[in-house]
Amino acid sequence: MKPIQLISPVDGRVYAERMPLSAHAAEAVVARGRAAQKPWAARPLEDRIALVKAGVARLNTMTEVVVEEIAWQMGRPTRYGGEFGGVNARTDYMASIAAKTLAPEMVEDSAAFRRYLAREPVGVVFIIAPWNYPYLTTINTLVPALIAGNSVVLKHASQTLLVGERLAEAFHAAGIPQDVFQNVVLDHATTEALIAKRSFGFVNFTGSVGGGQAIERAAAGTFTPLGLELGGKDPGYVREDANLELAVDVLMDGAMYNAGQCCCGIERIYVHEKLFDSFVEKSVAWVGQLKLGNPFDASTTLGPMAHKRFAQTVRDQTAEAIAKGAKPLLDPKKFADDGGAYLAPQILVNVDHSMRVMKEESFGPVVGIMPVKNDAEAIALMNDSPYGLTASIWTEDYDTAAALGAQVETGTVFMNRADYLDPALTWTGVKDTGRGTSLSYLGFHSVTRPKSYHLKKAPK
Repeated sequence: MKPIQLISPVDGRVYAERMPLSAHAAEAVVARGRAAQKPWAARPLEDRIALVKAGVARLNTMTEVVVEEIAWQMGRPTRYGGEFGGVNARTDYMASIAAKTLAPEMVEDSAAFRRYLAREPVGVVFIIAPWNYPYLTTINTLVPALIAGNSVVLKHASQTLLVGERLAEAFHAAGIPQDVFQNVVLDHATTEALIAKRSFGFVNFTGSVGGGQAIERAAAGTFTPLGLELGGKDPGYVREDANLELAVDVLMDGAMYNAGQCCCGIERIYVHEKLFDSFVEKSVAWVGQLKLGNPFDASTTLGPMAHKRFAQTVRDQTAEAIAKGAKPLLDPKKFADDGGAYLAPQILVNVDHSMRVMKEESFGPVVGIMPVKNDAEAIALMNDSPYGLTASIWTEDYDTAAALGAQVETGTVFMNRADYLDPALTWTGVKDTGRGTSLSYLGFHSVTRPKSYHLKKAPK
């Protein structure tokens, strides 16, 4: 068995390596998690909530080291800090709705009957977390799973091996039992074997479509519930009545932040033809101000992509689009593009849906912009995708945004914003983006199962 290596995009060196667990050791982890789950679920809900919040508070005390480690592991500039704003907001919200969401729903409580619906934990929850927002994506399932009374096994991406260790360190220091929350390093074969053995009550995976398909194949016939957040190609649509300055600022940030490595990042934009030239001009100026460089440099606003092979995918898509007639508007020579993980941002026009860059997930700092004549054309183009996570609509009218959003095949409709998660609203997708939900009260439904109680008193 070979060690799993974490290659830093900052300088290409091996930043960390860990040995994956053997199949026997991995099964022992699951067994310990299963044994620890019922005593954990038996604790009062208020105690579980307090311990989870204490774990997150302890994580906040590690800010300095966490921010540095994120930069080394996946390249995000340190100027942006960690992910603590979102981690804290999501934790606080899920904790605040737990009692109401998990409380039994009484149908009848009389002298003859007590009938109610309850929710109980699924048992051991398995989280397979991604590298792009390594703390936020984990917290989305970790917090409700623990609060609801489950034990958790976390397998983090090889690109962010240290994140799982930091989370376990913080939560254990806060008093959550070690067997209730276990961080593990696993290879693909062992991961799939555990799922195939019905080791878990729920599996949450965030990653590629191919990875999600592998998880589904492994779970086939086990009836294990799955939560899968997979690929995305999220569109923005700028209507004729849009606030142009705001649209440029938010959509370009949504396309370029985190080097474009956002699940709900903006990857394609459709602009009403009357605003097109102005939108493109302002967008080029906006992106042209970015500084690509070492993430530890305080002036860097665009760091390297997490791995040089990810950057190469974007380079290939861009080159193919240009060969088909697309026009690049930014000169890569004005950025510190090294041909490896450090990739210059790019805006493309003269694009169409015959090009991979407009249809396949790029997950990098490139965006194609197309003019459209009307709402119908924009909707058709937005729906011309195998993915559906979010869609961003730019207009001055709530009703218009809602009416258009009802026609878009997506999990979330934004008006005048993009690339954002509201913990009160469920996070979900359609088509190849996957299935299942996280956050909101429905996030608790993913990590619990319903149970009905039909209690009748015998006649005396």
